[in-house]
Amino acid sequence: MGQTFAEKILAHYANKPDAATGEIVTVHPDHLLMHDNAAPIVKKIASDLDTYGLCNTKMPIIVLDHVIPASDEKTATNHQLIRTFVNKYKLPYFYDIGEGICHQLVVEKGLALPGQLLLGSDSHTCSYGAVGAFATGIDRTEAAALLLTGETWLKVPKSIRINLAGTIRQPVSAKDVVLWVIGQVGASGADYCSVEYHGDIAQFSVDDRFTIANMAVEMGAKNAVFPVDKVTTKYLQSLQITSAQYKAVAADSDAVYASTRDIAMEEIPPMVAVPHHVDNVKPVAEVAGVHLHQCLIGTCSNGRLSDLKVTAKILKGKTVNRGIRLLVLPASRQIYLDALKEGYIDIIVKAGGVILPPGCGPCLGAHQGVLAPGERCLSTSNRNFKGRMGCKDAEIYLASPATVAASAIHGVITDPRSEVKP
Repeated sequence: MGQTFAEKILAHYANKPDAATGEIVTVHPDHLLMHDNAAPIVKKIASDLDTYGLCNTKMPIIVLDHVIPASDEKTATNHQLIRTFVNKYKLPYFYDIGEGICHQLVVEKGLALPGQLLLGSDSHTCSYGAVGAFATGIDRTEAAALLLTGETWLKVPKSIRINLAGTIRQPVSAKDVVLWVIGQVGASGADYCSVEYHGDIAQFSVDDRFTIANMAVEMGAKNAVFPVDKVTTKYLQSLQITSAQYKAVAADSDAVYASTRDIAMEEIPPMVAVPHHVDNVKPVAEVAGVHLHQCLIGTCSNGRLSDLKVTAKILKGKTVNRGIRLLVLPASRQIYLDALKEGYIDIIVKAGGVILPPGCGPCLGAHQGVLAPGERCLSTSNRNFKGRMGCKDAEIYLASPATVAASAIHGVITDPRSEVKP
């Protein structure tokens, strides 16, 4: 009997010949991601760190991105504590404010490679499946123990195979595809499962795969992964990473899955997730005309250069509606610089957009872009739960960069096909 991706990779990291679904295995991950929450994690084990020290200085990746620049004294103090911790242990993988969003940086800096195991104290760690890694979020307490011991346990998840068939029809994008998939599977339909994407995936760039893998947790999945192919290797080569530096892991052709789902991508129109659940999805056409107050393009789901390119293409020569606050957030400093070079930032600012520093603030309602009671935001982020953007009496809709950009022009939810012809 063949093995799934999850069974293979967890058996390898547990130093076992195989690992069965449901089995508990002890693993030593390549990296542990933390962000601003590194402060409470480090505080939790302060005395143990003094006694035993840090297990492996090359394991932690720490990024300050959630509330940047610091919005108050408490946040600034936590940032200070993290910088002190980093300097004390001379941690090589630390990225201070302005470098970018943690998940973008892990991939962009070449810290997530095919066949690797990465854990993170953030639920969207699953993003790194875009490059063929097994990546998943863990609790802060588990992260604290991992810093001290270098090991933790995982249960081998059941696996779901999703076959993406056909070709998407522009301006339909990867965001529309993943919203469609989540709508089909449900918010809990993949609970503690490993989701493998197969089929006609060559049309998806690593940026696209990142968006799809990023939102796996919104259907309850433990992780999501794309097979390593020419798209992956070309992207890694652009980072100066050769195939000799990693060993890709692929599911066997006769692997056994808990379920298989076929998605006909030609059928997918531009999609919107309406309040207050990510799986509450509808075609944009069904909710067109809903009045908006704020539009957000960016976050770890859709803040990449390709997203800003689409945004600039739609906004060029046009003006953001007078009643709309359009916030645009590049996912990293490098993306920001590249967008400046390509002229995308110039177009967005001239249209009336506001550029925010690379970070997470408005996505979780922590900083820069909090909503007021009764306001509606159309966002490229990954969650629309009640209170997610800082106000329990506001509404959040999720969509692609193309849909958000088109809607920013008109002030209401707008089908992007009115601005970009297929």
